Amino acid sequence: MTVTLERPKASTTPVHRPAGKVDRHGMPVGEHAVGLMAHGVLILWTAIVLAPMVWTLLSSFKTSGEIFRSPFALAAEPQWENYRNAWVVAGLGRSFGNTAIVVGGALLLVMVLGAMCSYILARFNFVGRRAIYYLMLAGLTFPAFLAIVPLFFVLRNLGLLNTLSGLTLTYVAFALPFTVFFLYAFFRSLPYEISEAAAIDGADDWQTFFMIMLPMARPGLASVAIFNFLGLWNQYLIPIAINTNPDNYVLSQRMASFVTQAGYRTDFGAMFAGVVITVVPVLIIYVIFQRQLQESVTSGGLK
Repeated sequence: MTVTLERPKASTTPVHRPAGKVDRHGMPVGEHAVGLMAHGVLILWTAIVLAPMVWTLLSSFKTSGEIFRSPFALAAEPQWENYRNAWVVAGLGRSFGNTAIVVGGALLLVMVLGAMCSYILARFNFVGRRAIYYLMLAGLTFPAFLAIVPLFFVLRNLGLLNTLSGLTLTYVAFALPFTVFFLYAFFRSLPYEISEAAAIDGADDWQTFFMIMLPMARPGLASVAIFNFLGLWNQYLIPIAINTNPDNYVLSQRMASFVTQAGYRTDFGAMFAGVVITVVPVLIIYVIFQRQLQESVTSGGLK
């Protein structure tokens, strides 16, 4: 009995090999170079952004003489009193409170009104709906400095000039068009079957909005809240035009007229400490809501 061994046949399936040269990870050399270049650009951009922030933080612990003698060196001895001088002597604490009241009140009002307005425009059909939406969009194209003079006289006639309430309402008016424009797409993309199911279960329009639609639009609400907070917290043109009472100064106005030590000499160490105090709330808000902001961007890209 003879046994013959059969040689296995060569596979006819073509083997796909990457074209061109590959590195030790199996990636084409061209793609690897592009990846390295992209990472290099990101590292450079990160350094450009972080360098002024680190320099400001280090300068906040120096005296004015040290800042001018060696601006990039560490402080010989940390000057913690710079923060006390900025908060108490320069009046930054009072301005911080004014800013928190104005921005917090304006943000609450603009989010409630903007969410309700965008929901109505996106989910209901009525006469003039598109005209109202286009008027909101037109508000985005209107430069703020063109409204300063008429806004001044309107607030003066209403008795709201140089008041925190007048500044709050002005912030709401300027932030509302962007809020409606941003949230309109979110409410427009929500499935109509959910609102119809809520109506079948006996929910009225208010319950459907506050209990169902509003929670579903949470990523969009968080994103527009961050954008509005950044814009209102750093606002300078509007407060300086309609709020000339030093007791009602917000942070941007106080930092623009930052003087300490009997009101005639600038303490640059305290001024840098004031900048740090102004920036920290923005960083905290972003860290808290960054996940919602990323979800908003991701969901918008998938849609």
